Amino acid sequence: MTGFLALLLTGAHRLEAQPVKAIARLDSTQILIGDQINLVVELEKPANMESVFAGIPDTLAGRIEVMDRSAIDTLRLDDQRLKLVQTFRITCFDSGEYRIPPFRFDLRGAGLPDSLFTNELVLKVLTLQVDTTRGPTDVKMPYDAPLTLKEVTPYMMGILLAGALLFLVLYSLKRRKKNLPLFTLPPKPQEPAHVVALRELDRIKEEKLWQKEKIKAYYSEVTGVLRTYIEARFGIPALEQTTSEILESFASRSGVAPEKAMSHLQHILPLADLVKFAKYQPLPDDHHLVLVNAYFFVNETKPEEPVQPGTPEKGNGEDSGSAGNHGETIKPLSHV
Repeated sequence: MTGFLALLLTGAHRLEAQPVKAIARLDSTQILIGDQINLVVELEKPANMESVFAGIPDTLAGRIEVMDRSAIDTLRLDDQRLKLVQTFRITCFDSGEYRIPPFRFDLRGAGLPDSLFTNELVLKVLTLQVDTTRGPTDVKMPYDAPLTLKEVTPYMMGILLAGALLFLVLYSLKRRKKNLPLFTLPPKPQEPAHVVALRELDRIKEEKLWQKEKIKAYYSEVTGVLRTYIEARFGIPALEQTTSEILESFASRSGVAPEKAMSHLQHILPLADLVKFAKYQPLPDDHHLVLVNAYFFVNETKPEEPVQPGTPEKGNGEDSGSAGNHGETIKPLSHV
């Protein structure tokens, strides 16, 4: 029994320490007819208490109109108390003194009243004083308020959007007349010709065509890579020329390729023609030598890379013995 009384006293103490308050206030107690002011309604209560916020109609005291209402804001006063706030924008178009009745909050909690009311408010609405001694006067023209950026922004955005649409239509018509796509991606940076050629030679080496008895395909692949490289590197239309025409093109351009590189090319192209057109069957060493000489031709004719400051220079023969970019060294074989 003693414990039960202590529990009741503790609950009563907590209730007394956490009073529930309902407040209503106005920005001003008097306004001119047609002016707008804020009506603020607040409820302070314990955080664990359930409540129903006051329902405020669209018309107060018969003449006061509610123009707008905000959402209910919840503010935490401390760990145990909350404040609920709602703001109403009100106005009145009839002069006089109006009494705004209290607003009701419904509460739910043990030992608490079922409802709580705010204080009563009084709003005085004043009318404009008219000087009857002056007689009738002209009606004043409306006041021209300056335009704000918020008012002009929709029109500016509409003009920009219309201009963008017009440009897009004209641009698309122009591209269509030229049979061009509406949008094109920027071209990818072109790889150096020797990088492409060495990569293709590596691919041929890995495919091992001649080891699979695909001799003609092997020689066609190697010479195709070299012709493509020559066309991209030297501007010689090697893909459309015969072997003799390619060699004559190099001969007419003195010094464009080293003699050693030309000797490799003079071995590869005629041998490949014999395989492709005369059904010649070279020895396995010839198959290996063709690929080795193709590597040598590309490495000996590729553009010289600029030497970075502080980078030691390579020896003259260091690069010529490398087959591709693998670092694999292949010893040159003598021509058959």
